[in-house]
Amino acid sequence: MKLCLVSDSHDRAPALLAAVRAGRDAGAQAVVHCGDVIGAQTLRPLVEVGLPVHFVHGNNLGDPVAMAKVCAESQGLLVYHGADADLRLGGRRLFATHYPHYARGLACTGDYDVVCCGHSHEASVIRQPTLGGGTAWLVNPGTVAGLGAPAAWVLADLAGLAFEIRPLA
Repeated sequence: MKLCLVSDSHDRAPALLAAVRAGRDAGAQAVVHCGDVIGAQTLRPLVEVGLPVHFVHGNNLGDPVAMAKVCAESQGLLVYHGADADLRLGGRRLFATHYPHYARGLACTGDYDVVCCGHSHEASVIRQPTLGGGTAWLVNPGTVAGLGAPAAWVLADLAGLAFEIRPLA
């Protein structure tokens, strides 16, 4: 299973939609947004793409009531998890949060195959050693909005645990 990983869209609906469309065109079957969506209206255009979107809020909470309403109207395509998301996708355990320090700590536990975060606006893919001697992937897709860094997203292939940072064209 392939995923489109995004973060820090900061109300930039056109940029978020462009990344999700690019992800879909590259074979992504779902989207994980690692926070700072801000406005619920930013998510509305994603419904037309037809992929399930899992998202957390980040430090820029926005309006959780509006988020819940948009999710209800999406007929299950948009799923708001609150502060963090514990997911099982493509036979893998994933955790999504906004904060890199929290993500790093969870990756170290070894409980997850992939831990995704945002906040720093810096795209990165790190193979994180775990407490049990294994590794987990710590992935930050950067900022899809291009705020303080080039606009980027990550194509994740869960079958092979391969991650590609992609610029938003």
